[in-house]
Amino acid sequence: MKYFKQEDEFKLESYAKENSTTIPKYLDELERISHLNTNSGRMVSGWEQGRILSTISKMIRPKSILEIGTFTGYSALCLAEGLQNGGQLISLDINPEWNKIAKKYINQSPYHDSIKLIIQDALEYLLKDKSHYDLIFIDADKERYSQYFEICLDLLNSGGFLLADNVLWSGKVLHENPDKTTASIIEFNRMVYQNTRVENFILPIRDGINIIRKLQ
Repeated sequence: MKYFKQEDEFKLESYAKENSTTIPKYLDELERISHLNTNSGRMVSGWEQGRILSTISKMIRPKSILEIGTFTGYSALCLAEGLQNGGQLISLDINPEWNKIAKKYINQSPYHDSIKLIIQDALEYLLKDKSHYDLIFIDADKERYSQYFEICLDLLNSGGFLLADNVLWSGKVLHENPDKTTASIIEFNRMVYQNTRVENFILPIRDGINIIRKLQ
């Protein structure tokens, strides 16, 4: 339940940002460029979600991060802020144009040696991946979320965290007759909730983030 008027929501978001630690300028510019130079600007994590990803990563202090869905690199840069010294983040995407933007801004950041961008179908990559990760972020095609989850759970270290974006899907998860994509997200959320190998919490911020911890 909200305790403020709807018309105050934007003002409160601005207030929150003004009273929070300033983010690097390259992130502000990357968010702006993502809206100007792509037809999918709403996919960029942005300040609010980006700070959540950064904070979670800093609390975990991962040695290894896997990201499924790079877009223009904003979320990768935020997640990389929590990497241990010598740690690595691998980010997968299939769009070379978005990859060019991501590469440009990653090269401007302090994390250019820590982030590896790979242009490849995520499922193809995952099925061959023998690595293990402390933190995994899923933000790619929603109809594959359940498949990603099943594979990634085995790649995730015990006690590691898996974050899945867009799990409320603009509120469509409440619809009685969901479309195919929404049905896939509903299935994923149910699968996570019923899995005895994990514990989870859906954070109802922006489009919803499912925060999943792998048990021992």
